[in-house]
Amino acid sequence: MRIVSLRENKNLEKRISITPEIAKKYISLGLEVALPENYGEHLGFTDPDYKNLGVTISNNEKEIVSNANIIVQLGLPSDEKLSYLQENQNLIGVLNPYMNKEKIENLIKKKINNFSLELLPRITRAQSMDILSSQANLAGYKAVIEAFAHFEKAIPMMMTAAGTVPAAKVLIVGAGVAGLQAIATAKRMGAIVFATDVRMASKEQVESLGGKFLTVEGSENLETEGGYAQETSEEFKKKQEELLIETIKKIDIIICTALIPGKKAPIIIKESMIQNMQAGSVIYDLAAIQGGNTAFTEVDKIVEKNGVKILGETNILNRLPTSASNLYAKNVFNFVSSLYDKENKNININLEDEIIEKTLIK
Repeated sequence: MRIVSLRENKNLEKRISITPEIAKKYISLGLEVALPENYGEHLGFTDPDYKNLGVTISNNEKEIVSNANIIVQLGLPSDEKLSYLQENQNLIGVLNPYMNKEKIENLIKKKINNFSLELLPRITRAQSMDILSSQANLAGYKAVIEAFAHFEKAIPMMMTAAGTVPAAKVLIVGAGVAGLQAIATAKRMGAIVFATDVRMASKEQVESLGGKFLTVEGSENLETEGGYAQETSEEFKKKQEELLIETIKKIDIIICTALIPGKKAPIIIKESMIQNMQAGSVIYDLAAIQGGNTAFTEVDKIVEKNGVKILGETNILNRLPTSASNLYAKNVFNFVSSLYDKENKNININLEDEIIEKTLIK
């Protein structure tokens, strides 16, 4: 059994799916590992690093795929690379079936098994495979760092002989994994932190990290069975807007993290709210790639409105690719371990296993 990974388009994705540490684990599991030349060199993982572990390195990606049983990636490969895949192979990654429906349907017709890891169920057994949580943790942390870098005032309160510098006030919109890490990071740096979420279950978590939870009436009804936020009603949106209008007037930095799986991100920070913010304030929108949580978010641009900077990136994890790759590769290894039957040396697609059933795109 052979597991491989192809080079990503580095203009879009700097993370990798197999680090040397994880390559060693795959080999210990009984799998062969093959990678293209210079696969991880941009992260400091050289070809000799892999070769010394027993990894096969080749300059022919088509040949690498032809001899593979499992292909692991970050996103869906290019059309050319997808054409290399053959019947009964297993493609594992963040395949985004909502946006790549046609391409994945074509792969299914070729009898390729497609496992999309963002569809993992939120159950205890799947926690070690949860790519959304591991990557969102880093994204929440980095969003705060990036926002603070663009904020031209001090973050913590400072008392000096010349006077007192007040602490920055930060609002986190969405208290999922990214939001909670953003709260923790902002608090560690001395900010006063507020947070809002449609799920009342988040209140205790926010407060345990030292944040103040802004409660919107009706929040308890807005969580899916899988623990995700669901789309809100018009009545809820109105109540949330009224709460935010008053809160935002005193906020220096906003971190937006509100996403609904498979749908356009909800616009939460309206034009009128931004007009009420103080000049010099900063908004970092982690939802930019899905349309953004503000009225003015543009991907990979810094938009300035009334002195307020609004930032959003295609992929903030490209700013932390080594840390993100280490976590992602471990998540994927744990998933592959659940698929691989070590005794019979084959892939066991057991549809009675909730993890397999939910991630396999049929």
